[in-house]
Amino acid sequence: MGTHDGELCLKARGRFPELVPQSDLWLDAKGRISAPPIAKTPACDRFEGLANVRATALSFQNMHHYGELLQNYLKVRHDIFIAKKGWQLPEENGMEFDQYDTPWARWVIIHAYGSILAGIRITPTTAQCGQHSYMLRDAQLGLLPGLPVNFLYEQAPVSDTIWEASRLFVCDDVSAEQRLPIQKLLMTTLSTTARSVGATHVIGIVPAVFRRWLNRIGMAATPVGPSMMIEGDRVQAALMSMVSLTH
Repeated sequence: MGTHDGELCLKARGRFPELVPQSDLWLDAKGRISAPPIAKTPACDRFEGLANVRATALSFQNMHHYGELLQNYLKVRHDIFIAKKGWQLPEENGMEFDQYDTPWARWVIIHAYGSILAGIRITPTTAQCGQHSYMLRDAQLGLLPGLPVNFLYEQAPVSDTIWEASRLFVCDDVSAEQRLPIQKLLMTTLSTTARSVGATHVIGIVPAVFRRWLNRIGMAATPVGPSMMIEGDRVQAALMSMVSLTH
Protein backbone atom coordinates (compact mmCIF):
# COMPACT_ATOMS: atom_id res chain seq x y z
CA MET A 1 0.00 0.00 0.00
CA GLY A 2 1.39 3.39 -0.99
CA THR A 3 1.59 6.47 1.23
CA HIS A 4 -1.29 8.13 -0.59
CA ASP A 5 -3.55 5.08 -0.14
CA GLY A 6 -2.60 4.91 3.52
CA GLU A 7 -3.49 8.53 4.10
CA LEU A 8 -6.85 8.10 2.36
CA CYS A 9 -7.57 4.99 4.40
CA LEU A 10 -6.75 6.70 7.71
CA LYS A 11 -8.87 9.73 6.83
CA ALA A 12 -11.83 7.53 5.92
CA ARG A 13 -11.56 5.49 9.10
CA GLY A 14 -11.37 8.69 11.15
CA ARG A 15 -14.51 10.18 9.62
CA PHE A 16 -16.72 7.12 9.33
CA PRO A 17 -17.17 4.86 12.39
CA GLU A 18 -17.73 1.11 12.26
CA LEU A 19 -21.32 0.04 11.59
CA VAL A 20 -23.33 -1.45 14.42
CA PRO A 21 -26.75 -3.13 14.20
CA GLN A 22 -28.56 -0.02 15.44
CA SER A 23 -27.37 1.91 12.37
CA ASP A 24 -29.83 0.20 10.01
CA LEU A 25 -31.63 2.48 7.58
CA TRP A 26 -35.34 2.38 6.72
CA LEU A 27 -37.64 3.62 3.98
CA ASP A 28 -41.01 5.13 4.80
CA ALA A 29 -44.12 4.49 2.69
CA LYS A 30 -43.03 7.13 0.15
CA GLY A 31 -39.56 5.66 -0.29
CA ARG A 32 -37.75 8.27 1.81
CA ILE A 33 -34.91 7.29 4.15
CA SER A 34 -36.11 7.68 7.73
CA ALA A 35 -35.47 6.53 11.27
CA PRO A 36 -36.43 2.94 12.17
CA PRO A 37 -40.11 2.48 13.07
CA ILE A 38 -41.22 0.98 16.35
CA ALA A 39 -40.72 -2.77 16.22
CA LYS A 40 -43.86 -4.87 15.81
CA THR A 41 -44.70 -8.46 15.01
CA PRO A 42 -45.66 -8.83 11.35
CA ALA A 43 -48.90 -10.57 10.44
CA CYS A 44 -47.15 -12.31 7.55
CA ASP A 45 -43.77 -12.46 5.85
CA ARG A 46 -44.79 -10.55 2.74
CA PHE A 47 -43.41 -7.38 1.15
CA GLU A 48 -46.16 -4.78 0.87
CA GLY A 49 -45.30 -1.41 -0.65
CA LEU A 50 -42.26 0.40 0.75
CA ALA A 51 -43.33 0.49 4.39
CA ASN A 52 -40.90 -1.13 6.82
CA VAL A 53 -38.17 -1.79 4.28
CA ARG A 54 -34.88 -2.24 6.11
CA ALA A 55 -31.23 -2.09 5.02
CA THR A 56 -28.76 -4.19 6.98
CA ALA A 57 -25.00 -4.52 6.62
CA LEU A 58 -24.13 -8.01 7.83
CA SER A 59 -20.71 -9.21 8.93
CA PHE A 60 -19.43 -12.22 10.85
CA GLN A 61 -19.25 -9.90 13.86
CA ASN A 62 -22.92 -8.89 13.89
CA MET A 63 -24.84 -11.66 12.05
CA HIS A 64 -25.97 -13.23 15.34
CA HIS A 65 -28.20 -10.19 15.90
CA TYR A 66 -30.24 -10.96 12.78
CA GLY A 67 -31.40 -14.56 13.09
CA GLU A 68 -31.68 -16.31 9.73
CA LEU A 69 -31.14 -13.19 7.60
CA LEU A 70 -27.82 -14.36 6.10
CA GLN A 71 -29.21 -17.84 5.44
CA ASN A 72 -32.28 -16.37 3.71
CA TYR A 73 -30.07 -14.04 1.66
CA LEU A 74 -27.92 -16.96 0.45
CA LYS A 75 -31.11 -18.84 -0.49
CA VAL A 76 -32.25 -15.89 -2.63
CA ARG A 77 -28.81 -15.81 -4.25
CA HIS A 78 -29.31 -19.50 -5.07
CA ASP A 79 -32.69 -18.75 -6.66
CA ILE A 80 -31.33 -15.86 -8.73
CA PHE A 81 -27.87 -17.00 -9.79
CA ILE A 82 -28.23 -20.80 -9.90
CA ALA A 83 -31.92 -21.59 -10.47
CA LYS A 84 -32.73 -18.67 -12.80
CA LYS A 85 -29.43 -17.67 -14.40
CA GLY A 86 -27.98 -21.18 -14.48
CA TRP A 87 -24.57 -20.21 -13.10
CA GLN A 88 -22.38 -23.12 -11.99
CA LEU A 89 -21.69 -22.18 -8.37
CA PRO A 90 -21.23 -24.00 -5.06
CA GLU A 91 -24.50 -24.77 -3.28
CA GLU A 92 -25.69 -26.56 -0.16
CA ASN A 93 -29.15 -26.82 1.42
CA GLY A 94 -30.59 -24.39 -1.12
CA MET A 95 -27.92 -21.74 -0.47
CA GLU A 96 -25.40 -20.30 -2.94
CA PHE A 97 -21.92 -19.34 -1.74
CA ASP A 98 -18.35 -19.20 -2.96
CA GLN A 99 -14.78 -18.66 -1.81
CA TYR A 100 -15.37 -14.93 -1.31
CA ASP A 101 -18.03 -15.34 1.42
CA THR A 102 -15.44 -15.11 4.19
CA PRO A 103 -15.12 -13.24 7.50
CA TRP A 104 -13.62 -10.37 5.47
CA ALA A 105 -16.87 -9.87 3.54
CA ARG A 106 -19.79 -7.56 4.23
CA TRP A 107 -23.26 -8.35 2.89
CA VAL A 108 -25.63 -5.42 2.29
CA ILE A 109 -29.18 -6.76 2.37
CA ILE A 110 -32.46 -4.91 1.73
CA HIS A 111 -35.35 -6.76 3.33
CA ALA A 112 -38.84 -6.46 4.79
CA TYR A 113 -40.36 -8.85 7.32
CA GLY A 114 -37.91 -11.59 6.39
CA SER A 115 -38.36 -11.23 2.63
CA ILE A 116 -35.13 -10.39 0.78
CA LEU A 117 -35.56 -7.60 -1.79
CA ALA A 118 -32.01 -6.78 -2.91
CA GLY A 119 -28.42 -7.39 -1.98
CA ILE A 120 -24.75 -6.92 -2.75
CA ARG A 121 -21.50 -8.27 -1.28
CA ILE A 122 -18.24 -6.40 -0.80
CA THR A 123 -14.81 -7.89 -0.11
CA PRO A 124 -11.39 -6.24 0.32
CA THR A 125 -9.03 -6.24 -2.65
CA THR A 126 -6.26 -7.04 -0.16
CA ALA A 127 -7.84 -10.40 0.74
CA GLN A 128 -5.74 -13.54 0.32
CA CYS A 129 -7.18 -16.98 1.08
CA GLY A 130 -5.06 -19.76 -0.38
CA GLN A 131 -4.65 -18.96 -4.08
CA HIS A 132 -7.70 -16.66 -4.15
CA SER A 133 -7.89 -12.91 -3.53
CA TYR A 134 -11.00 -11.30 -5.03
CA MET A 135 -13.12 -12.15 -8.05
CA LEU A 136 -11.90 -9.63 -10.64
CA ARG A 137 -8.24 -10.20 -9.81
CA ASP A 138 -8.66 -13.98 -9.77
CA ALA A 139 -10.38 -13.83 -13.17
CA GLN A 140 -7.54 -11.70 -14.54
CA LEU A 141 -5.02 -14.24 -13.24
CA GLY A 142 -6.88 -17.08 -14.96
CA LEU A 143 -7.96 -18.72 -11.70
CA LEU A 144 -11.69 -18.74 -12.54
CA PRO A 145 -12.35 -20.96 -15.57
CA GLY A 146 -15.21 -19.70 -17.69
CA LEU A 147 -14.70 -16.03 -16.80
CA PRO A 148 -12.86 -13.63 -19.14
CA VAL A 149 -9.35 -12.55 -18.19
CA ASN A 150 -9.88 -9.11 -19.77
CA PHE A 151 -12.54 -7.63 -17.48
CA LEU A 152 -10.11 -4.77 -16.68
CA TYR A 153 -8.02 -2.46 -18.85
CA GLU A 154 -5.24 -2.38 -16.25
CA GLN A 155 -3.85 -4.66 -13.57
CA ALA A 156 -6.41 -5.41 -10.86
CA PRO A 157 -5.87 -3.07 -7.90
CA VAL A 158 -4.76 -4.22 -4.45
CA SER A 159 -5.45 -1.45 -1.96
CA ASP A 160 -6.89 -0.94 1.52
CA THR A 161 -9.09 1.83 0.11
CA ILE A 162 -10.63 -0.24 -2.70
CA TRP A 163 -13.13 -3.06 -2.07
CA GLU A 164 -14.85 -5.25 -4.65
CA ALA A 165 -18.64 -5.43 -5.07
CA SER A 166 -20.21 -8.63 -6.39
CA ARG A 167 -23.48 -10.62 -6.38
CA LEU A 168 -25.55 -7.48 -7.04
CA PHE A 169 -29.27 -8.20 -7.42
CA VAL A 170 -32.75 -6.75 -7.04
CA CYS A 171 -35.47 -9.40 -6.83
CA ASP A 172 -37.90 -9.76 -9.72
CA ASP A 173 -40.95 -9.28 -7.48
CA VAL A 174 -39.86 -5.72 -6.66
CA SER A 175 -42.19 -3.64 -8.85
CA ALA A 176 -41.01 -1.01 -11.32
CA GLU A 177 -42.37 1.72 -9.02
CA GLN A 178 -40.50 0.33 -6.01
CA ARG A 179 -37.29 -0.51 -7.84
CA LEU A 180 -35.69 2.96 -7.90
CA PRO A 181 -35.97 3.66 -4.13
CA ILE A 182 -34.85 0.09 -3.38
CA GLN A 183 -31.81 0.53 -5.64
CA LYS A 184 -31.00 3.86 -4.05
CA LEU A 185 -31.22 2.44 -0.53
CA LEU A 186 -29.01 -0.47 -1.58
CA MET A 187 -26.31 1.82 -2.97
CA THR A 188 -26.58 4.32 -0.10
CA THR A 189 -26.03 1.50 2.39
CA LEU A 190 -23.22 0.11 0.24
CA SER A 191 -21.51 3.51 0.42
CA THR A 192 -21.92 3.76 4.20
CA THR A 193 -20.70 0.20 4.70
CA ALA A 194 -17.70 0.63 2.41
CA ARG A 195 -16.61 3.81 4.13
CA SER A 196 -16.98 2.20 7.56
CA VAL A 197 -14.20 -0.24 6.63
CA GLY A 198 -11.94 2.46 5.18
CA ALA A 199 -12.85 2.11 1.49
CA THR A 200 -13.09 5.22 -0.66
CA HIS A 201 -13.89 3.25 -3.85
CA VAL A 202 -15.63 0.04 -4.83
CA ILE A 203 -14.80 -1.87 -8.01
CA GLY A 204 -17.10 -4.40 -9.62
CA ILE A 205 -18.94 -5.77 -12.64
CA VAL A 206 -22.23 -3.94 -13.16
CA PRO A 207 -24.82 -3.79 -15.95
CA ALA A 208 -23.50 -1.47 -18.66
CA VAL A 209 -26.48 0.89 -18.19
CA PHE A 210 -26.02 0.94 -14.41
CA ARG A 211 -23.35 3.64 -14.55
CA ARG A 212 -25.85 6.18 -15.88
CA TRP A 213 -28.25 5.32 -13.07
CA LEU A 214 -25.49 5.74 -10.50
CA ASN A 215 -24.85 9.24 -11.79
CA ARG A 216 -28.51 10.06 -11.16
CA ILE A 217 -28.12 9.40 -7.43
CA GLY A 218 -24.83 11.27 -7.18
CA MET A 219 -22.43 8.32 -7.20
CA ALA A 220 -19.51 8.79 -9.56
CA ALA A 221 -18.62 5.68 -11.58
CA THR A 222 -15.77 5.34 -14.05
CA PRO A 223 -15.59 2.45 -16.55
CA VAL A 224 -12.36 0.51 -16.06
CA GLY A 225 -12.95 -2.31 -18.51
CA PRO A 226 -14.64 -3.08 -21.83
CA SER A 227 -18.38 -3.66 -22.22
CA MET A 228 -19.04 -7.36 -22.80
CA MET A 229 -21.80 -9.98 -22.78
CA ILE A 230 -21.69 -12.37 -19.80
CA GLU A 231 -24.41 -15.00 -19.38
CA GLY A 232 -26.77 -12.98 -21.58
CA ASP A 233 -26.18 -9.68 -19.73
CA ARG A 234 -24.19 -6.71 -21.06
CA VAL A 235 -21.84 -5.76 -18.26
CA GLN A 236 -18.78 -3.62 -17.62
CA ALA A 237 -16.23 -3.21 -14.85
CA ALA A 238 -16.63 0.13 -13.05
CA LEU A 239 -14.83 1.94 -10.26
CA MET A 240 -17.35 3.69 -8.01
CA SER A 241 -16.51 6.49 -5.62
CA MET A 242 -17.98 6.02 -2.15
CA VAL A 243 -17.38 9.62 -1.08
CA SER A 244 -19.49 11.37 -3.71
CA LEU A 245 -22.88 9.77 -3.04
CA THR A 246 -25.65 12.21 -2.22
CA HIS A 247 -27.60 10.87 0.74
